[in-house]
Amino acid sequence: MRLKAAATARSAMRVRGAEPAGVRVLGIDPGSQRTGFGVLDAVGPRLTYVASGVIRTQKGEFADRLCEIFRCMQTIVAQYRPHEIAIERVFVNRNPDSALKLGQARGAAICGTADANAEVFEYATRQIKQAVVGSGSAEKAQVQLMMKSILKLDGPVSTDAADALAAAVCHALRGRVRNAVQRSASRR
Repeated sequence: MRLKAAATARSAMRVRGAEPAGVRVLGIDPGSQRTGFGVLDAVGPRLTYVASGVIRTQKGEFADRLCEIFRCMQTIVAQYRPHEIAIERVFVNRNPDSALKLGQARGAAICGTADANAEVFEYATRQIKQAVVGSGSAEKAQVQLMMKSILKLDGPVSTDAADALAAAVCHALRGRVRNAVQRSASRR
């Protein structure tokens, strides 16, 4: 298993009396050769970086690479214990074979998170970019820059890890809206 993670020494999430409970979100950017992951804690309006990295699969049989993604995701889930999971939805471009392989890698990643017993939320790439950059057609470099800015990260962040963090941020922002709607509906 080749799993590279960059954990941070930032302080742990603190929950005070009136603050809402925190939610740990695992974001996943699936790929058959490189699967990015990003973990953050969302407490009220605050997003705190926990970890990010890339699962780099070995060259070889495709089935072996899928197993590697699955096992690494199990390790990540065991280590970070996410409450919710946000993953990029597969889009079909010009090459159906590539889309099929991406879909299989995505499936392996999702199955690897089963032990988390967490709900999985899917987001289109454009939806994620719109949420974190403000434009659905943003470039990868813009997503990287916004992740460094939003999460106050020092040092480089790979494109795959930044995309995974962006999925987590997108989900956290949408979760706030979902919670506000639920609170509003319960007051009626």
